[in-house]
Amino acid sequence: MSTEKKAPVASSTKDLARTLGKKELMGIAIGQIIGAGIMSMMGVAIAMTGRSANLAFMLSAVFTMCTFFPSIFITSCIRMRGGMYTQMAIFAGDKWAGYYSVVYFITNMSLAMYALSFAQYAIALLPSGGSEKMIALIVGTAFFVLNYFGVDLMAKIQNLLVVVLVLSLSMFAVFGLPHVDLVNYFSNADGLFLTDGIGGFLTATAYLGFATGGATVILGVSAECKNPTKDIPFVIIVSTVSVAILYGLVATAAAGVLPVAEVANQPLTLVANQILPQPLYVLFIVGGAMFALATTLNSQIMSCTKPVMQSCEDGWFPQSLASLSKFKTPWKILVIYYVILVVPILLDLQISQISSIVQILGYINNLIFTITAMKLPKMFPEAWEKSQYKVPTPVFNTLMIITCIAILIQASFMIKSMTPQLIIFNVAVMAVGFIWAFYRTGSGKAKPTVSYEMA
Repeated sequence: MSTEKKAPVASSTKDLARTLGKKELMGIAIGQIIGAGIMSMMGVAIAMTGRSANLAFMLSAVFTMCTFFPSIFITSCIRMRGGMYTQMAIFAGDKWAGYYSVVYFITNMSLAMYALSFAQYAIALLPSGGSEKMIALIVGTAFFVLNYFGVDLMAKIQNLLVVVLVLSLSMFAVFGLPHVDLVNYFSNADGLFLTDGIGGFLTATAYLGFATGGATVILGVSAECKNPTKDIPFVIIVSTVSVAILYGLVATAAAGVLPVAEVANQPLTLVANQILPQPLYVLFIVGGAMFALATTLNSQIMSCTKPVMQSCEDGWFPQSLASLSKFKTPWKILVIYYVILVVPILLDLQISQISSIVQILGYINNLIFTITAMKLPKMFPEAWEKSQYKVPTPVFNTLMIITCIAILIQASFMIKSMTPQLIIFNVAVMAVGFIWAFYRTGSGKAKPTVSYEMA
């Protein structure tokens, strides 16, 4: 009998299977973008700004693309195995990386929002209704179990769901637009275009940042990409622009078929029920609404574990937390995120509350990412010279400044709409992040490693 000990399961991001190509990344990105935003926020956007909700979606996509500039440039130069955690560590420094490792958990409370939104649409198909909380818990549990079996399987499922999703939303636009009076749609004679003026329009634009963002989720699976420096920037750009155009068409139909007062603060199902035959209405609920939320939930579960895995490798959390299953999934981290999904649902938090929590932290993180990303050309001169997205230094710096301005505009309007309690909670989360970073650094337990690779 052999007495040789079995080697421990690897727990480094270096050991993840590199199986994701451009097609899989596009499915993950589009699936993440189209989700709770379009399905749950459309009615809110119409309430804020009337028929100009379509322009709010488009402008929000412009702001969102501005905030993506740093990620596009950086990912064209290096593979970041820990996603945006690695970006924070490289450009902002170790303590900021420790802070981010804590805050990142809270920003993924949005998992609960997607599960709850899924439940809202599922109830519409049930003859006797149902428990929103129970449905959210069931669908959340199902996707966590499926993700245990590895990113390759989930990427294949994701692509199938995304195809049905895009077809369903396109169907909504095709059936809805003929019912819209496009001649008078953009007229404000009835006061229903820019209903709350420029202020309401810009507030809606900031609020919709959650609907148009999401493509950078693929940074979280950089360690599992075949060719990240070519595929990730391309997919971020193409997926965001494509979805923004689709959103504009859907929003025009959503705000133009029925009176604005009827669709304000209402889900897309209200209009869908008016314009679609019953079989297609059911298809829209399942393939559009429910698949949109399912793909977003699935994308985030697939990507959110890798930054934490890298932070464990760097000592911010116990390294044993990142141990891999036989399917090369960090199962312990999956369990933690499952708890993060379950708790807000059990506490009966509202979707709008969860959205406010995760968005403002996201804006702050993006501002830090952008300011520190200005170091890219000097830190990685050779990789920058080889990058297919290389621009002259003055242009690069100008784009970074534009990004900062876009983030500050969106964040300011978001903060205005938040309650004092939510603002205090966000500040408290940030404080905990810094306290943890200084504690782990001071104790010598945090020993950051190099988690990037040259192109």
